[in-house]
Amino acid sequence: MSTLRVDAIRHNSATSDAITTHSDGTVSAKIIDVGGGQLSHRNKIINGAMMISQRGTSFDINTSSDYTMDRFQVVESGGITFDSTVTQDSSAPDGFRKSLKISPDTVETSMSDSENAMIQTKLEGQDCQDFAFGTSSAKKVTISFYAKSGSQNNNHQYTLQIRKYDDSGNRNMVNRAFTVTTSWQRYTMTFDGDTAENIVNTHALGMQIVWHLATGPSDIHGASTTFGRTVNNSLYSGVTGQSNFLDNTNNEFYLTGCQIEVGDTATSFEHLSVSENKRKCYRYCQRGRHISSCLVGTPGTYYFSRGYINLFTPMRATITGTLKAATWNSNRYFKYMTWSSETNVTAAPASVTFSSLNISDASSDIVGLQLHISISSGSSNSALPANGPGSNNVYPTEYFDVLLEAEL
Repeated sequence: MSTLRVDAIRHNSATSDAITTHSDGTVSAKIIDVGGGQLSHRNKIINGAMMISQRGTSFDINTSSDYTMDRFQVVESGGITFDSTVTQDSSAPDGFRKSLKISPDTVETSMSDSENAMIQTKLEGQDCQDFAFGTSSAKKVTISFYAKSGSQNNNHQYTLQIRKYDDSGNRNMVNRAFTVTTSWQRYTMTFDGDTAENIVNTHALGMQIVWHLATGPSDIHGASTTFGRTVNNSLYSGVTGQSNFLDNTNNEFYLTGCQIEVGDTATSFEHLSVSENKRKCYRYCQRGRHISSCLVGTPGTYYFSRGYINLFTPMRATITGTLKAATWNSNRYFKYMTWSSETNVTAAPASVTFSSLNISDASSDIVGLQLHISISSGSSNSALPANGPGSNNVYPTEYFDVLLEAEL
């Protein structure tokens, strides 16, 4: 057995030791970064493993832009109708449990100019500042993801595009093609940093990562690996050879393990705990059950005013809210109570208003909500419960299913 006795180990071109040995037998090592990035919280994409899906697990998409799994959105542009079915699917590569699966519901055999069908996720500008774009120190960025096709669209070519926004709202883009098969593959792409223009440093949209599944001919061009103001003057841009995902309703596209990070190396996907992943998603979407109190009145119309909703975590910006009929609770919207009785409201509200509350100014995170509801006085299930203080008084209230959104 041989023994190597050294005080330190250093690369012959380095100026400092990588490993130092100490007289007490311990060793210290210098760890700088991973592929030019940081050791933890490398991934800028939230919910890249498709584990969180607050809005449901199956979606019939028939509007121009619908969110599905948290932070992931199906988008159509240019007048196309991208009706599709999206599910949170259990098919996934090793080390993952879920994926986003999408199939078209209608056939579009040929794409017209400027038509696009896409999946995308968005990043806040202030979360992208370590890219150092707009400076001479702009860093490379690497994106990685897992994808596969169904048997009908095996060997289809699609396009990955990154779009970023500077302080003036200018869009700079890069894109690259990838080919899917019926087996899970990991795709990695590295792009040079943009030394010319920065990324807006606010809570506004800073970057989009877009998977083009179908693109009209006027928006198809060669690949671009260097950020430019536009790609051949196109807002969206597929790469030459782009396939048409909409040519058959049996086509399937699966996506998971999405990650974008600083540096020229695609590191292993960064799995977060469920609790941390949910907390990140809650900044943009929260769906929950809330107990509060409200002022109840009955002058011609039942109104339930000044209910307060405590958020799970502060949200990004002004909130759009939906008070939903709780399918798990006999389609009730809410109930209000006394010490001895309660009224469950199943009547659809005539109006629901959410008022976002922040601490200082319009750019601050939203920390709470006030909720105001009006219901027609003819509704049979809105009467005041017994043994209460009567109209124009405060009642404990429970809202069964509230969806709150502050998306980019």
